[in-house]
Amino acid sequence: MLEGIKIVELATWVAGPSAAAVMADWGANVIKVEGSGGDPVRGLFAEVPEIAGNPVFEFENRGKRSIVLNVSKPEGRAALLRLLADADIFVTNLRPGSLKRARLDFDSIHGELPRLIYCSVSGYGLEGDAVDLPAFDIAALWTRSGMAGAVIPEGIEPFPCRPGMGDSICALAVIASGLAALTERARTGKGRLVETSLMRTGIYAMGWDMSIQLKTGQLNTARQRKDALAPTSNYFRTADDRWFCVLPRAADDWKAVLTAADQAHLIDDPRFATRQSRTDNGRALVEALDAGFSKLTLAEVAARLTASDAIWAPLQKPADIARDPYAHAAGCFVEVEDASGERFLAPASPARFPGADDGPKRPAPLLGQHTREILREAGYPDEQIETLLETGIAVQK
Repeated sequence: MLEGIKIVELATWVAGPSAAAVMADWGANVIKVEGSGGDPVRGLFAEVPEIAGNPVFEFENRGKRSIVLNVSKPEGRAALLRLLADADIFVTNLRPGSLKRARLDFDSIHGELPRLIYCSVSGYGLEGDAVDLPAFDIAALWTRSGMAGAVIPEGIEPFPCRPGMGDSICALAVIASGLAALTERARTGKGRLVETSLMRTGIYAMGWDMSIQLKTGQLNTARQRKDALAPTSNYFRTADDRWFCVLPRAADDWKAVLTAADQAHLIDDPRFATRQSRTDNGRALVEALDAGFSKLTLAEVAARLTASDAIWAPLQKPADIARDPYAHAAGCFVEVEDASGERFLAPASPARFPGADDGPKRPAPLLGQHTREILREAGYPDEQIETLLETGIAVQK
């Protein structure tokens, strides 16, 4: 889909690299620009001998080529601009202050490269007092955005989101906005600045809660299971110690939940006659459902809820997902090959294009693996490439 599109990535860790990796899956030519130490994610699992390779780096960087440049030096900056001269999209999550000092911020290069789409990925955006603060998704997207505060019930100690989870959400915003700007450029011939941030993405992701908060000035807080506002829209545990969720969607669906739990005799109980009375007597209703579902296996619950056309799902861990037939049928996994030639399954990109080659095109690159190749493509003669290598401006490893 993106064949012929060139993307240059000057980014580390997760959100920016993940966005570029998806676009590489979709056919874009992605060049990863790194410093001499490389993206810090390269170091993950280095001291974990029982894990061969680095599945996280492979996930975020498959399909790319790597060049090492010291962009803080004039010659390194000039080389980066040569790479950007025919690029379509520039993705960076370096801190705005660092980019400005290196004269690699949007204002510094837009006049020279007016067609370039400049995708800035940051913690808190490009305006205000937080513009240059460091950020990971656990801080900016999960904690400060209000997401953790909306998710974690009162009385429960705070806990972090899973590693990289929020970054992957932000990566989707980077992809969508970058490709939207590319569509605009096809009409106008002009590039633009595209700004995404972890905090803004987090607030959008919890848009239901925030829209209510902003409109009314108040919001129902998250509650523990037995205090749920909708007691039948909840989690329950089976006889074989499996948790599942069920979510009634129509006015009378709660009756199907009671029936599935062998508690149909409670349908006519006056304590549960209305939505408000079910909330007021929620603990009693949850306890009755707990008693019913605790006598059934997950397989029995699954058959009953599926037959009633209820929305439900088993609570699964990653080990369960790896063998879930629904996940495999949905194309959630793809076979990849790393630089050592080992093949294994990895998460697929978030969309499928039936009939198209929408998967990984090459392994994640070794650090500086393609430096000479990329410099030649940028028009550097061999003798100048060797000078850049000898002076440490560029590195081939």
